[in-house]
Amino acid sequence: MNPDFPVYIISKGRANNCLTARELDLMSVPYTLVVEPQEEISYRKTTNSNNILTTPFENLGEGSIPVRNFVWSQAEKDGFKKHWILDDNIEGFHRLNRNIKPKVTSGTIFKCAEDFVDRYKNVLLSGFNYYSFCKTTDKIPAYYQNTRIYSCILVDHRIRHKWRGRLNEDTDLSLRVLKDGYCTILFNAFLIGKVTTMRMTGGNTDSVYATDDNRLEFAESLKRQHPDVVRVV
Repeated sequence: MNPDFPVYIISKGRANNCLTARELDLMSVPYTLVVEPQEEISYRKTTNSNNILTTPFENLGEGSIPVRNFVWSQAEKDGFKKHWILDDNIEGFHRLNRNIKPKVTSGTIFKCAEDFVDRYKNVLLSGFNYYSFCKTTDKIPAYYQNTRIYSCILVDHRIRHKWRGRLNEDTDLSLRVLKDGYCTILFNAFLIGKVTTMRMTGGNTDSVYATDDNRLEFAESLKRQHPDVVRVV
């Protein structure tokens, strides 16, 4: 069983190490790999060439924001009401059940998440939590309501905002959806094994994160966007 909505992986600088594409191939989940034109040849050598979509821009220096909005527009143009957008450094997808987190081998978790969210008119953003955030020693609910959604996201096109800024784009969009009076669902029943930020080269590691005080910059950036709910400590 596979998702009804299109799955996009946004990737840069990881033609030889696009972990998410590798995992979805093993799970037989269809996806589109979105890359910038200067890297298209490199990715075609290492990835299923039928799955590649090239952006109309390159090296804008704005992090992942332009490609995220490009993907959104593409999904809308293709007539879909929602789309999945995934980071390229996910090394596994898992099912949490009775405090055990086995790796899954099909796209059923995507379809189950879609079916759950489709029950509700007010859930506009949802996704899978990180494997490392759900400890097997803790009592974890099947999902959290109204929190941030990172890295593996199901985006409902009724959201009136688009991705913006250069930092904290996931947190920012989650907050704007909540402030509009809508809900988010972060699944714990379905998890992603995401490589820790800044541990892999490529992506934003060599650009957005390449500053000495990037954590402070991230916090201050989010405070500027949402001074009513954010403070730097």
